[in-house]
Amino acid sequence: MSKKYTSTKKGFDYSTLSEEVSRCLLCLDAPCSKMCPASTDPAKFIRSVRFKNLQGAAETIRENNALGSICARVCPTEKYCQLGCTRSGIDRPIEIGLIQQYVTDFEREKGMEILKVSSSKDGKIAIVGSGPAGLESAALLRMKGYSVDIYEKESKLGGYLRVIPEYRLPSSIIDYEIKRITDLGVNVKLKKEVGKDISLADLKKKYDAVIVAVGYSASKTLPMFKGDKVMSATAFLREVKAKKGKYEVPDNVVVIGGGDVAMDVSTTLKKIGVTNVTDVIYEKNEELLASKEELQYARDNNVSLIDGYKPTAYKDGVITFKSRFIDATLKIKADLVILAVGQKIDNALSLPVIENEVDVKNYRVKDSNVFAVGDITSGDKTVVYAVRKGKEVAFYVDKYLSSLQGGKK
Repeated sequence: MSKKYTSTKKGFDYSTLSEEVSRCLLCLDAPCSKMCPASTDPAKFIRSVRFKNLQGAAETIRENNALGSICARVCPTEKYCQLGCTRSGIDRPIEIGLIQQYVTDFEREKGMEILKVSSSKDGKIAIVGSGPAGLESAALLRMKGYSVDIYEKESKLGGYLRVIPEYRLPSSIIDYEIKRITDLGVNVKLKKEVGKDISLADLKKKYDAVIVAVGYSASKTLPMFKGDKVMSATAFLREVKAKKGKYEVPDNVVVIGGGDVAMDVSTTLKKIGVTNVTDVIYEKNEELLASKEELQYARDNNVSLIDGYKPTAYKDGVITFKSRFIDATLKIKADLVILAVGQKIDNALSLPVIENEVDVKNYRVKDSNVFAVGDITSGDKTVVYAVRKGKEVAFYVDKYLSSLQGGKK
């Protein structure tokens, strides 16, 4: 695996960790914990680290977030917990993500087993898809004692987590988090595509509850871009990660898009050795959708960023862009075009409940035993927000099954 492709942001050692947690103001009603979508409670685990109780810190993280090690690496903390950090009014926010990463790494190195099945409950649950929302709900429902089966159409669990570049989220961390969940007794059915290998109707009959957590697995496109020199961002990222960074790409690539996925693609291209990487972005610089950290990382890796242009034509490898704000036209000849213009629901799954973003009350689809969760429901499309949804759907599924067992409907 390419060393440059796998090189990650340097984390804390114990000395720098101690220095960082000493900066925490130990707020009584901590805004950082209030602003964590997954309720991981950073104020509590930072307090534990401050008083040298790393085991207690790990327990706090895991009891609130089964994917704590993953969230530590990919959560856009600047939009959530660190945005609320009181320390920002003095100098800069506490590096909560890096503290969480140190604690979860400690947990892994010590072989701590925090997640446990606490009881036994009647009820069989099927989860369709194994992204963060599906995995979180699987962990919580299994710990409550339910029988849980995950149906995944790919050869590995993880969903979109398997697309995030290695330098941001190592495969070893994904595998570790998933193993902890499957070790609870969650049953896994790989290469089982619902809608093809088994129908949703069959699942509804076979299981007491079905959670659809398929995510936005299909890429959006732009009609003008067709041909073998065009590919989607998710297809590119998945291929590069599967081939461990050893992926042949031409030396002149244009990326279209301005979100975190576009930055992932652009930075990955540079890390695997592509000479000329140009990212053309619809939004103005001050409107960019990408996080500040991802944007800066792309700049640090010498990606050329052009903001405020939209594509108007594509022919013979030449893309014509027109400025949205001034009278200007830009032409770029590309050996490869990668589109990072968003994802959508893959309706090839033939799941009738999934036609548009699902609008459900308490995650339940109408009056059925089907629940929908993850990106296909409204709300932020981030890993940490998916964890939150996974926790919430587990609560409502448990409530639903408990009511059935109590003779209610």
